[in-house]
Amino acid sequence: MEASDAVEALASLAQETRLEVFRMLVRAGREGLPAGEIASGLRVPKATLSFHLAHLTRAGLLSSERKGRSIIYAVRFDGVRALLTYLMEDCCQGRMETDCFATVEMCDHG
Repeated sequence: MEASDAVEALASLAQETRLEVFRMLVRAGREGLPAGEIASGLRVPKATLSFHLAHLTRAGLLSSERKGRSIIYAVRFDGVRALLTYLMEDCCQGRMETDCFATVEMCDHG
């Protein structure tokens, strides 16, 4: 991951609604949630939610898949893992101790 990618991902999460969306989707796991369910769960207008979902997707933190008439959004755990690895790569003077690896590997859901 490049520094610019990390900045984009962190900036994407540095907004309250997007952070709430991200956390909701982390709880949902790999299956994700339909956009309409996210909107109603967070009481966010669909147009506003669409903007935030697009922002998180561009940052590499979410994926989307059309299923019938719905679009299902899910966390890209590989993207989260890449961000955490980038942030932690110099942990413990560059040795990535066991505790550092455990933190990063928590994002490996498959």
